[in-house]
Amino acid sequence: MSRTVTLYSLQWGDLKLEEICQKAKSFGYEGLELGLPDHLDVRQTDMSYYNGIKDLLKKYNLELHTISTHLIGQAVCDRIDERHKGILPSYIWGDGDPEGVRQRAAEELILTGKAASMLGVDTVVGFTGSPIWHMLYSFPPVSEALIEDGFKEFAKRFTPILDEYQKLGVRYALEVHPTEIAFDTITAKRALEALNYHPAFGFNYDPSHLGYQGVDYVDFIYQFPDRIFHVHMKDVYWSDTPKQVGVFGGHVAFGDPRRYWNFRSVGRGKINFEEIIRALNVIGYTGPLSIEWEDSAMDREHGARESCEFTKKIDFEMSGHAFDAFFSKNK
Repeated sequence: MSRTVTLYSLQWGDLKLEEICQKAKSFGYEGLELGLPDHLDVRQTDMSYYNGIKDLLKKYNLELHTISTHLIGQAVCDRIDERHKGILPSYIWGDGDPEGVRQRAAEELILTGKAASMLGVDTVVGFTGSPIWHMLYSFPPVSEALIEDGFKEFAKRFTPILDEYQKLGVRYALEVHPTEIAFDTITAKRALEALNYHPAFGFNYDPSHLGYQGVDYVDFIYQFPDRIFHVHMKDVYWSDTPKQVGVFGGHVAFGDPRRYWNFRSVGRGKINFEEIIRALNVIGYTGPLSIEWEDSAMDREHGARESCEFTKKIDFEMSGHAFDAFFSKNK
């Protein structure tokens, strides 16, 4: 049986959950990945609220494997500034005091783990933010001690969250991504080391964020075979020739044709999904393939529909035996 193909709801935050269910079903999806805070209120403690969500998904024959908290997770370790006010609920932002924002975001992540448990879901996908992302380009010179301190701060802030997740039987899957504590293979390893390989911590694999950086996104799967907790199917295009705007984005909006790279609908960029599926088969990943649709130059309904079709077509099961296993006629 091929993997379940799901639609991430965050890019559809302007719609009510039932309307998303209707559309997802009509596009051919088999499940949803619910995005916070638009489509799930983790402050709810009444089981009837969570049963209502499960009943709604059941009405449309849609599965739920994952809930995601990218926007709130970002605030746990970040250097908080005015940008965060635009992505956080008012009750997390509060008076904007940075440490207060970080603490409220951490509390919300623990509530998110509890909500996942009440929904019968064992994986929460999200961001972590980073106290050292601003040191990415090492000028003025950045010492190794400063970087190490950043990973220690990340571990200090996230370990209590992960301890609670472990008690709940829930895992946290960091989407390896620029602006996070882990944004490539080496920093992903350092994040695991900083957490002493906490069993509740792993990764949401999204090749689009690795490809345009020049990171070997297929090898990433082989490097972390037991830590790929969830998979986002998202494509990206990068130019073969020099552009006006380089890899750092040039302070121009996504979709601008002057950029070196832009996200694209699945199958329309440069990511080799064939090799990704083969690698996922090798490591035994059987979880969902979730479409996080982002293409500034395409109608989202068209993109969501064709991304679902592409993913179902490209996915396949691993063979149970070698192709030449039955060549021999010896008995």
